[in-house]
Amino acid sequence: MEELQYLKGVGPKTLSLLNKLNIFTIEDLISHYPYRYEVLKRSNISELIQDDKIIIDGIVETIPIVYRFKGNMNKMQFNINIGANILKVIIFNRAFLKTHLTISKKIVVIGKYDLKNNTIVASDIMFNINIDVPKIIPIYKTTEGLNKKVLHTLINNGIEKYKVTDYVPNYISIENSFIDKYSALQNIHNPSNVDITKKSMLRLKYEELFMFMLKINALREKNSEYTKGYNRNIDINKINELIETLPFKLTSDQEKVLNEIIDDLNSNRRMNRLLQGDVGSGKTIVALLSIYGMINSHYQCALMAPTEILANQHYESFKKIIPNLRVELLIGSKTKKQKEQINKRLENNEIDLIIGTHALIEDSVIFNNLGLIITDEQHRFGVNQRNNLKNKGIFPDILYMSATPIPRTYALTIYADMDISTIKTLPKGRKEIKTIVKSEDDIKDVLTMIKKELDLSHQIYVVAPLIEGENNDSVTKLVRQYSLAFKKYNIGMLHGKLKKEEKENIMFKFINKEIDILISTTVIEVGVDVKNATMIVVHNAHLFGLSQLHQLRGRVGRNSFDSYCILIGNKSNERLKIMESTTDGFQISEEDFKLRGSGDIFGVRQSGDMNFKIADIKKDYKILQKANVDAKEFLKKESLDDYIHIKNELSKSLNITHV
Repeated sequence: MEELQYLKGVGPKTLSLLNKLNIFTIEDLISHYPYRYEVLKRSNISELIQDDKIIIDGIVETIPIVYRFKGNMNKMQFNINIGANILKVIIFNRAFLKTHLTISKKIVVIGKYDLKNNTIVASDIMFNINIDVPKIIPIYKTTEGLNKKVLHTLINNGIEKYKVTDYVPNYISIENSFIDKYSALQNIHNPSNVDITKKSMLRLKYEELFMFMLKINALREKNSEYTKGYNRNIDINKINELIETLPFKLTSDQEKVLNEIIDDLNSNRRMNRLLQGDVGSGKTIVALLSIYGMINSHYQCALMAPTEILANQHYESFKKIIPNLRVELLIGSKTKKQKEQINKRLENNEIDLIIGTHALIEDSVIFNNLGLIITDEQHRFGVNQRNNLKNKGIFPDILYMSATPIPRTYALTIYADMDISTIKTLPKGRKEIKTIVKSEDDIKDVLTMIKKELDLSHQIYVVAPLIEGENNDSVTKLVRQYSLAFKKYNIGMLHGKLKKEEKENIMFKFINKEIDILISTTVIEVGVDVKNATMIVVHNAHLFGLSQLHQLRGRVGRNSFDSYCILIGNKSNERLKIMESTTDGFQISEEDFKLRGSGDIFGVRQSGDMNFKIADIKKDYKILQKANVDAKEFLKKESLDDYIHIKNELSKSLNITHV
């Protein structure tokens, strides 16, 4: 890795500024790609109308005057002579340019043309650029104290000094007519025309996605090799006997997914499977049947949930379905003595199934013969937390469950080293939740609908984005308003600032029908199964993401009652229109991905190398698919010993866990 401080033009101050941009090596520097390009083509001022974009060159006619405001804000203005006319230029927060704007200096100004006042409100001013012929100018993210010209010069110095490593195998470059990497770097930072810039982008995007998918697929192969040799001998007949006792019939999707899991458990490789299903699709019963099969093969099982309420819910549900199950609940609120007793019984193989929260990963928790680990709402746990539990057994099989449907792109990337099972069909008897968008002006209608549900002895969730404030986007304000509107009813308040014990207590009260209306932030997003809750009202719903709204909607509709999701917000908001049009979580996840891109779609950034320098897995999905196919083919047919640079890069990354 080339040292950045030895590059021409990089002194201690510049090095510090580059570090602020997360540039620490020459490789980082040359892969600090432009985030957009400005095509500099001189505007014909006679054709422009009010507020048109303008690109014009001329000479500075007057000494710039700087006006300063509070908070380090400033405005600078001066006149520019463009030959046939003199224009006033105004630019904000660029007072540092004043010393460069000397009389008769030739400059290029980019901005918005105020025809009425013969003024340019400038967004940028450039020096030493000739636009007699149109030019493509790369625009970089930079930081105060490091101007764009200096950064661009350093990047070009880096390209000349750095020994470029090409990670795309030669046969792939030939097949796809890729330009070489050095040329791609030169052209992307110094574009001469649009066509060559596009070819350079394609080449660099492909390499980035190819290496990413190579790591993902190599990790998958490594995991597969690492886990050979454990057939659990699951007796399907015993599972079928339990299925016959259930008060409902499994859906076709549940049967299919259960068979996929059993096949994994009976195979000679370790299961590493994600079970995804929309809210209320019946993932839990599939998990229980899998656990039952493992226990009958004399293995212990562990189920980790993100909250004590959810853990307790699983515990009560499992005991009800299998009364003689040797199951125990291990949660943080247990006393030290209770935990010690549970741990002792677990180690002595007197417990078949342990259900708990983070308490399960403590060093004192020792299993006798752990065979299966199930993590519920898996994205709520960090990678290290999941690994701590995974390492407690000798190659236990792993099943992750998620009620957050995953867009196809994520399934191909973050979850590519896992098998994925999907439940789409909902159990019979489940009614579709009716979603209605209302504006703030419709609040009386909303209150009438709430009253109707309360009269039926049903319970209501009310959600706001903020804890405190005087608008209708805060929990505290809504508690006061709802208390006036529904004086006869018990109203509870729940938010993230409450202590853990307080939150648990309020939720238990709601579950036990001691609270009629629960006003909360999104802390109720994942978790409890309150069958008597039939309506959720979300204030300022346009402030929430699509997947988040869908998760909130899933708090109701968990019985045969008619259930409603009322979204109060801007009726023209695209997300709210989508919510009103569909209850399909998988369709919503794809729409959310289109709207929000590859950022924080689960609420928590997943681990793994998702911070791409030039690729965008939303926009470049076709390139991603091609890179995935090529990566699999490469690992299948090629010897890594013939590609030492790729081998070295993989060896650095194969200990990364992407799930």
